[in-house]
Amino acid sequence: MRILLVDDEPALRELLRATLESVDVTVDEAGSALEAEGRIRRRRPDVIVLDLRMPGMSGTELCARLRADERLRAIPVVLLTGADDEEVRAAKAAGATTVIRKPFSPLELLAIVERMLGRTPVPTKPRRTRVGDDEVLMYARDLRHLLEIERQQRRQLERSYLETVTALATALESKDGATRAHSHRVERYAAELLETVSPGAREADPSFEYGFFLHDIGKIGIPDAVLQKPGPLTPTERRRMQTHTVLGEEMLAGVAVLQGHGLQIVRSHHERWDGRGYPDGLEAEAIPLGARIFAVADALDAMTSNRPYRRAQRWTTARDEIVAQRGKQFDPDVVDAFVDRESALAEVRRELAAA
Repeated sequence: MRILLVDDEPALRELLRATLESVDVTVDEAGSALEAEGRIRRRRPDVIVLDLRMPGMSGTELCARLRADERLRAIPVVLLTGADDEEVRAAKAAGATTVIRKPFSPLELLAIVERMLGRTPVPTKPRRTRVGDDEVLMYARDLRHLLEIERQQRRQLERSYLETVTALATALESKDGATRAHSHRVERYAAELLETVSPGAREADPSFEYGFFLHDIGKIGIPDAVLQKPGPLTPTERRRMQTHTVLGEEMLAGVAVLQGHGLQIVRSHHERWDGRGYPDGLEAEAIPLGARIFAVADALDAMTSNRPYRRAQRWTTARDEIVAQRGKQFDPDVVDAFVDRESALAEVRRELAAA
């Protein structure tokens, strides 16, 4: 789509160019009606935005000449004017498609041009021009409005994406028997431990909760032959399985609500306190807090759940193993929180046992 912008004021042309290019069109410029006429005959634009008062040929005259030419008369013309009512009537009589009075709202112009191009216009709010307003002031106001629209659209997109990946996580549970209901249990375990280790952190940062629930989303990229293997993995298969942490981070990297703790949990939930984990071999407090907490929650659920290659272990066996790994596999503070909240965690297990 091509728009021809005709105005003898370079500063206003620059502002108008910035506005019109925001809707992904090509903008040509002319500093006079005579120059514009030559450009139009060489390459027909889809819309013309034209100032009424210019030195030499006026916008009204150019509009009349275009309407007299069979090849050019169908081109929509938006005529900009600060003139009196009589000149506005003359412009309409000359064939202007739309006349916009100065100072005008750039968003109003944008909406009109988009309709002429057959597009859905940017949403606008009706507004009155006040005495003393000029284009620069109105541009400042409309820029604020455009920024708010952009923020709302970004939030909607993020919500939509988050709903999609959450649905994928649920689908993963049906694909991987070992994962079925696992995400819900570990989310509850981890939330309980987080509140003990760092009270109020979950409320202050919702990304913790999303990271807990979506931690294994990268397993969608793992072949079924590896994911559903009813026995121990070979070294090659294990390396392939371990890539799920990085795959998950890549899948969720564009979701703003997961930035920070949420993505850290997805990437680092298999790191170990002693530095022998993956994917980065982080050690001790270099491991993000959410990942340290989740490691205990994940291990608890893994040991107390059935797997294709073994039966679930008793709760007491899992508890003893977690305590034994204090300062080795697990953060000592998180293990202490586990011991302190063991009864609450066991209640979560009973509540979700049928899941």
